[in-house]
Amino acid sequence: MPVVSRFLRRAALSTGLSTGLATGLALCIASAAQARPHNVIIFVADGLRSHIVTPRTAPALAALRREGVDFQNSHSLYPTVTTPNGSAIATGHYLGDTGDFGNMLFVGRPLSPKSTSSVVPLEDDGVQAQMNARYGGDYLGEESFVEAARAQGYATAVVGKLGPAGVQDVRDRDGRGILIDDGTGRSFGVPLPPDVAAAIQAAGLPVEAPFRGANAAVGSFDKPGTKVANVVQQDWFVDVATKVLLPRFKAEKKPFVLVFWSRDPDGTQHGEGDSLNSLTPGINGPTTMAAIRNASNDLQALRAAVAKLGLAADTDIVVTADHGFSVESRQSRTSVSATYRYPDVPAGFLPPTFAAIDLAQALGLPLYDPAGRPVDPKSGQRPRGGALIGPDPTHPEIVIAPNGGTDLIYLPGADAKALAPRVVEALTREDYTGAIFVRDALGSLPGTLPTSAVGLAGDARTIAPDIVVGFRSFSTGCADPEVCGAEVADTDLQQGQGIHGSFGRQDTHNFMAATGPDFRKRFVDPDPVSNADWAPTLAHALKIDFPARGHATGRAMTEALAKGETTPRVRRYTLRSAPAANGFVTVLDGQTADGRRYFDAAGMPGRTLGLRP
Repeated sequence: MPVVSRFLRRAALSTGLSTGLATGLALCIASAAQARPHNVIIFVADGLRSHIVTPRTAPALAALRREGVDFQNSHSLYPTVTTPNGSAIATGHYLGDTGDFGNMLFVGRPLSPKSTSSVVPLEDDGVQAQMNARYGGDYLGEESFVEAARAQGYATAVVGKLGPAGVQDVRDRDGRGILIDDGTGRSFGVPLPPDVAAAIQAAGLPVEAPFRGANAAVGSFDKPGTKVANVVQQDWFVDVATKVLLPRFKAEKKPFVLVFWSRDPDGTQHGEGDSLNSLTPGINGPTTMAAIRNASNDLQALRAAVAKLGLAADTDIVVTADHGFSVESRQSRTSVSATYRYPDVPAGFLPPTFAAIDLAQALGLPLYDPAGRPVDPKSGQRPRGGALIGPDPTHPEIVIAPNGGTDLIYLPGADAKALAPRVVEALTREDYTGAIFVRDALGSLPGTLPTSAVGLAGDARTIAPDIVVGFRSFSTGCADPEVCGAEVADTDLQQGQGIHGSFGRQDTHNFMAATGPDFRKRFVDPDPVSNADWAPTLAHALKIDFPARGHATGRAMTEALAKGETTPRVRRYTLRSAPAANGFVTVLDGQTADGRRYFDAAGMPGRTLGLRP
């Protein structure tokens, strides 16, 4: 009998209760104590590659993985960019349900009278609020884990990077939860509850979130980017979490869910200035290593605060990355766009929005920026923030939403089915094209696989892309290709800086680990897992009711739980498209477990890092 039960039994007997009644009372009270819900901290290390974490590069991250569950066979969802995977972490659904297909989306018409573009960035609290207004009060269309936990008595807070932090509790803009990000205390941020703002001030901290300062410098084609990690801003986030939120949760005597979204290493890797216009050292230079250590230190600070408050025994800590990372390449031998001269692009390099320029040229159609202004690449002009293609920019035939290693292509005109084969044929001629996926309703096109094959079909409220093109990825030649992966990407960044979004394994292989009372100790999980599995797993472990509208959901990773539940049956599979006329094919390597699909890599053999031989 537990010590508490023996103590309560003796106390009950001293007051005259029968032995049986006393024992029953003691066991009931002890059982209730043991059944108290556990707390959860979800720590997202944005852009953290699985293989880059070692005791030397990231001591706290490596220690957590070693002492708890090491999810070796982990996966980001595709496209491997931030808000899509943020939506999966938040809701436990694949992108076909959440509709968060990219950091940049086409939404049909501008979200507000003040906007001129129908291609919008989701890494913005204001845009997310406008998206909610456009799409029935919740553009994701699925309840988040944070929201479900709060509805069942948990205290909740989300802290960290602007954009994906808001996605974790996207419907809450009225103070039911707590959202602290880059905009906190500023006009563009979500307002804080007054008592939380007062508590931040009482802790001796400014209510305004610091800006990134020198860490935000990304340089230009002839000027290196940042040489420092995002320490100042993230120190403030950590201070708010450890000095205000965690003590507040303990005082409330309620279980809690805290999401901490670390911008590092992602933000620093994007802007690092160690490798201007060179693929090496790329994202393996000293600035990136400082960013990885910064994220590791932040995790350690959170764990130390939990221990100091006496909460460690009751708190699960899960760590994930939204995606892996690559070094950006801006080179092509086939692209017309690379033959033009631009004032801000090195001669011979691909410009941002290169695929749109090449498609407009191949199809003989006019090119416009997202606001409908004409663009003449031969005169050194290029679209920014997306592109429109077609005779009439108010009714474009093609819309391009750039997302790093992937572009989302929309065909909003009446002749989409006739236009799609022409777009695909043009893409197959470019050496930067890695993988092509086409919306199922447009039919089976040679060289392509259907978007449903990679989780991009479901019950989404937003507009689904008609064609998704992933760009070429490759290794720069080190011993571990995932650590030195490179990819062609559609961004304003420079060759040599960090990027992601492709379907290479260097981008799909994110870091995932967990420790705490609900997880096994020193366990290496060989089964496939993904960012869509976190919410179902935590809901299962904590017995939180978690309703779903769509059906494209992740699974509970029961093999990793402390109770030693069932292990899924796993199989590997490969899909191969019919070849295009020029021989181009899209090959998808994946795995299944519990009926869920996990995507390792996809693309043209020889142009995709991580495809199985």
